[in-house]
Amino acid sequence: MTPNREIPIGSWLKREAQINPSTLLAAILTLAALGLGACEPAGQRTITLPGGPSFVPVAYSALPGWTEDRTVEALPALVRSCRKLLRRPPEAPVGPPGLGLRVDHWHPSCRAMAEAVGGDDAARAYFERWFVPYAVQADTSQGAVKQGKFTGYFEIELNGSAERSGPYQTPIYGLPDDLEASRGSAASYATRAQIEDGAGDWQRRSEAPVVLWAEDPVDVFFLHVQGSGRVRLPDGQYVRLGYAGDNGHKFVAIGRLMLDRGMLTPGNVSMQSIRAWLRAHPYEARTLMAENPRYIFFRIIDGDGPIGAQGVPLTPARSLAVDRNYIPLGAPLWVVTNWPGERGRALRRLMMAQDTGAAIRGVGRGDFFWGTGEDAALYAGRMNEPGSYFLLLPRRRDES
Repeated sequence: MTPNREIPIGSWLKREAQINPSTLLAAILTLAALGLGACEPAGQRTITLPGGPSFVPVAYSALPGWTEDRTVEALPALVRSCRKLLRRPPEAPVGPPGLGLRVDHWHPSCRAMAEAVGGDDAARAYFERWFVPYAVQADTSQGAVKQGKFTGYFEIELNGSAERSGPYQTPIYGLPDDLEASRGSAASYATRAQIEDGAGDWQRRSEAPVVLWAEDPVDVFFLHVQGSGRVRLPDGQYVRLGYAGDNGHKFVAIGRLMLDRGMLTPGNVSMQSIRAWLRAHPYEARTLMAENPRYIFFRIIDGDGPIGAQGVPLTPARSLAVDRNYIPLGAPLWVVTNWPGERGRALRRLMMAQDTGAAIRGVGRGDFFWGTGEDAALYAGRMNEPGSYFLLLPRRRDES
């Protein structure tokens, strides 16, 4: 399916996030009713993380395309982050220690969200009043802005069953009972190859529950890569699966292996091309997929969408996976990159840091969550773009 030139973000929010203007306003008023106190965070000064990058305060005019985004569409994601943050103790830290942020530093901006209701102009004015944008710099002595890379992910849909029968022969495992006991030991937990090649013996030894049985082993592999998914049961109902744990092994991108071995050609490496090759070569596919030793275990979840690392449902095209060693979960980010596969077409928008990923490492890395289904899969599979972002942190009260 060829995607539209523009993703219908508004309809995605209604379908996937189930947040409309009235429920958004109700959520904002609920936050305001908490009567939260306020303490002052660090002001507008350069922040340098120990051994890491610097965050330099800039004016909103320095954010490319700031006035062009549908900023109001980022509010549902921010509401979810505020709800999560404000359930924590006021003195609890938020983000890496070098930022010096606590939960109570977010109280004023979360409490003031009613100011954002009323369209894009009101939403922009809200952010400009309550948040300070920081440019990410790798070396402030040289003034070098850190150039990063943006990839994409999505919530995969696959066919499955609660019972093993007919085409449903590939297990999707829950947490094994011996997984935590293996942490910190000299011996690593079983690899993907060990789990899949001796699944019966391994399962009996580990007492790992089978959450569901899937129809297509390639889809299950990509379920592991994406970390969440929706399973369509034989009666047409859906079950949503979320990340429950992993075997502790490093993620290996099989796309890189396929490129190095000539299975795919430069410029033709995407999720779609990888998936097509695996399905066309089922025997070789099993061996190739096993070369990624990382294995994910799942749980059935309820809610409006897949749950990110912050513990909130992800919002299509507004939630971003980041490296939490540098970026606090729940923080807004102004992202400057390109539309997937279209280097000449700028993609600039406000997003929320709400997830992490095994391959998302470094201050300049970001992973777009595009949503659920084939349209989202096309965008996610094609996205491998250079870019950068600005971090928005709560403003001091005396500067509001």
